[in-house]
Amino acid sequence: MQCRSLLIPAASTLAMVLASTSAMASSHREAPFITGMPKVDGTDFYMFNSYEADREGYVTLIANYLPLQDAYGGPNYFSLDDEAIYEIHIDNTGNAQEDITFQFQFNTERKNLAVDVGGTSVPVPLINIGQITAGDNSAQNVLETYTVKMITGDRRTGTVQNLTDAGSGSETFDKPLDNIGTKSLPDYATYADSFIHEVAIPDCPMPGKVFAGQRQEGFVVNLGEVFDLVALNPLGDRDSRSNTIGDKNVTSLALEVPASCLTGENSVIGGWTTASVRQATVINPSPKGTDTTASANAKGPAVKGGAYTQVSRLGNPLVNEVIIGLQDKDRFNASEPKDDGQFATYVTNPTLPALVEILFGVTAPETPRNDLVTVFLTGVPGVTQLPMVTASEILRLNTAIPATAAGSQVDLGVAGGDFAGFPNGRRPIDDVVDIALTAAEGFLCGGDVNGADPGGEIGSCGTQNSQVNGGAIVNDGALPDPNAYLTTFPYLNTPLPGANNVAM
Repeated sequence: MQCRSLLIPAASTLAMVLASTSAMASSHREAPFITGMPKVDGTDFYMFNSYEADREGYVTLIANYLPLQDAYGGPNYFSLDDEAIYEIHIDNTGNAQEDITFQFQFNTERKNLAVDVGGTSVPVPLINIGQITAGDNSAQNVLETYTVKMITGDRRTGTVQNLTDAGSGSETFDKPLDNIGTKSLPDYATYADSFIHEVAIPDCPMPGKVFAGQRQEGFVVNLGEVFDLVALNPLGDRDSRSNTIGDKNVTSLALEVPASCLTGENSVIGGWTTASVRQATVINPSPKGTDTTASANAKGPAVKGGAYTQVSRLGNPLVNEVIIGLQDKDRFNASEPKDDGQFATYVTNPTLPALVEILFGVTAPETPRNDLVTVFLTGVPGVTQLPMVTASEILRLNTAIPATAAGSQVDLGVAGGDFAGFPNGRRPIDDVVDIALTAAEGFLCGGDVNGADPGGEIGSCGTQNSQVNGGAIVNDGALPDPNAYLTTFPYLNTPLPGANNVAM
């Protein structure tokens, strides 16, 4: 990464590094409105060719929601919103509109378990009253299930079909409890694995997998110092600081789908995740205490209705945090990729390099940033760009580039010579903060594709057709640990327990 010649083919490198022009923290509480709706706050979106042994030809999609979970957050922990829909969208034609949507919807049942207190049966205030294992949930007071619909065409008017359990044919899948602690759930890894379902996917000859549940946060960032006026050494050692969110959990919606069931006429796909809620909410001033399921909304604390309205959106990491201006953050969350021309100025004239120049004297590249437009909005020709493409902010993956085995993956992705990583898709190990910071500071200005003229295919930074700042690696000091991830689906690690105890 010290000189541009090391980036050939620079197309892939550019794609990766600039896929998110400024990188500081993934989408955790990134817009004013969504901070009050954590259950539908999308935090990260991963899309990569599966690297689990014997899973060649599959693509893994992971959408994370409900950020910055403290493992001890009882008594209710971190259930998802029964009145929302969570969606993963795939564009395989390049028009920035969904061709395939996987729609998750959740349902919560409260069993109202009770204990005898002086001869009176009294409902308990907890979500479990005893130990729970993979084969016994009789002590579980709250049960979460979900369905997954596959919608072909427009997400609201297209053809709707259900994913089903490949064994039983059921359209309903169980979700594990969050990791309350080792006394309640003595072997959480085995317990959670029992909720990985093999699924039949409509119009797809091979089964896939699905999992929805709590995982350890996989994103790595020196979060506090980044947002404290970038209070770090951006040109220091990549491991000079700590991952400040390493002690948090998150909720993952994970799918593994045969690549051939996602692609169109080409091997490149685009993806993003959204969450939508009902337009109207009426608070019930006298909620009754008799409802046992979330569907009994009229008796609960709120009644919701109206059309589903998008409130969260995420493709590439870090976009809404450090690219979109404060006044447009909620607007971005509600928008669709096909309309991203309205945000183009934030890409061609990004504010982050200007702020870094003010704070550290690191020279900002000239504008307009045509290099960022190519990688960030259209994809790199011959790598992640379809023949006909609408400029849009989505994560792009070339499914024809083989996955790199877990032990050989490079956390700088394409910028480190690993062409199966970000921004050719995104894997859990990819250090998107360092990659994107480096790109934002002009690492790829004038980069070429397969020896093309400087500034020809990738684009220049204003009049600059060569690297700015000598190709320095700009970083936040927080380095991913390969041992902190699984090498099998769903890839993100077992969530941290709320307490470490020995069952009595």
